[in-house]
Amino acid sequence: MLLLQIVALSFISITTYGQLQDTTVKIIVNADHPDWVYKTGQEVTFSIEGFKGSAHLSGTKIHYEIGPEKMDPQISGDTVFSDAPIRIKGGTMITPGFLRCTVTAGVDGKKYSGLATAGFDPLKIQATAKAPAGFMEFWNKAKAEAAKVPMDAQVTLIKEKCTDKINVYLVNIQNYQLRTRLYGILCVPKKAGTFPAVLEVPGAGVRAYSANIAIAERDVISLQIGIHGIPVNMNGPVYDNLAQGALRGYQTFNLDDKDNYYYKRVYLGCIRAVDFIFSLPKFDGKNIAVSGGSQGGALAIVTAALDNRIKCLASFYPALSDLTGYFSNRASGWPNMFNKKNPVNIKPDKIETASYYDVVNFARFIKVPGFYSWGFNDLTCPPTSTYSSYNVITAPKQLFIAKENGHISNAEQRDKKNEWMLSILFSKNK
Repeated sequence: MLLLQIVALSFISITTYGQLQDTTVKIIVNADHPDWVYKTGQEVTFSIEGFKGSAHLSGTKIHYEIGPEKMDPQISGDTVFSDAPIRIKGGTMITPGFLRCTVTAGVDGKKYSGLATAGFDPLKIQATAKAPAGFMEFWNKAKAEAAKVPMDAQVTLIKEKCTDKINVYLVNIQNYQLRTRLYGILCVPKKAGTFPAVLEVPGAGVRAYSANIAIAERDVISLQIGIHGIPVNMNGPVYDNLAQGALRGYQTFNLDDKDNYYYKRVYLGCIRAVDFIFSLPKFDGKNIAVSGGSQGGALAIVTAALDNRIKCLASFYPALSDLTGYFSNRASGWPNMFNKKNPVNIKPDKIETASYYDVVNFARFIKVPGFYSWGFNDLTCPPTSTYSSYNVITAPKQLFIAKENGHISNAEQRDKKNEWMLSILFSKNK
């Protein structure tokens, strides 16, 4: 009995002490305004601290760089951590935009980094993208041609994904051309009645999709779509092979031809997905939202601009925004097709094609309420680009900033978006 007690006490002691040993390395960078927002001409001071667990990384060498996001640094240097925050004057900006401080350090043979991004009059950022002549005429013609193609909807129940409240289906419909398919996952409440709907448009990449049971359980029809014309319920290795093979770099496929650029099928596929939702017997026939992040944030804006059946939209860090920013020596939106690393794309025909697909040029046509959200530390969809789209929108809009976030949304952002969206879909003033 005594032996058992000793063993038990030893286990408790080891476990307890193991839990107390936090070796997490953190580099914390901050700006001296609480909201990280400044007026042009105001100077920003960045503070830098480093920790391993709760202990300061005193004596550890660091390198810092400060400059407009995605551009070469204007200030750089090396110093060492101490027990107090390091303060570095970051200067200012004379035109609206974002100034980023990035810090790197080597600890125990590994590289760690931290950053903070100060916004200078971000609501005054002006887009560089210009709408080409006949922009909406081009898209109206494309929509009219696509509308002539039969939907040929094929809907298959996925029994193993269904719950006691929700039916889940694999959807396979014809897109804007014959023999071009669009796939998705549909969730429909089982109970009697008709319901509003959310079209969930995808972020970039090639992958499978799963049912959004959570939103459907709030009495909403949910349709998640893929964009590549391939089923969305295959095994993971299939998508990995496609992502590294036939679909690698799809963002610039046929960029020299606006009629055959890859995103034409994508944008029109979103409209076809709305057509499909309107064909559902359980859809209430009126209340539909579109929602997405990154590439999906772009598609949400595009769909709402092209389809007047959309009642509201939610867009997180929209990609494909202000693609020509690099030509004005500032950050462009993902996929950065015109930065200096891609000289093959910097050609008149490709620049012209991009203008027909730039989210800024769709944002000008938004007429419905929108919820928008992103962080200042986004390295993929820089806030300079996302504000470029947001600032041209004249429809009712709500912006929620999670300033420290990179290319990710947190639970607070998602909860705020869902509550905002559902309040409109279930509004009594329909």
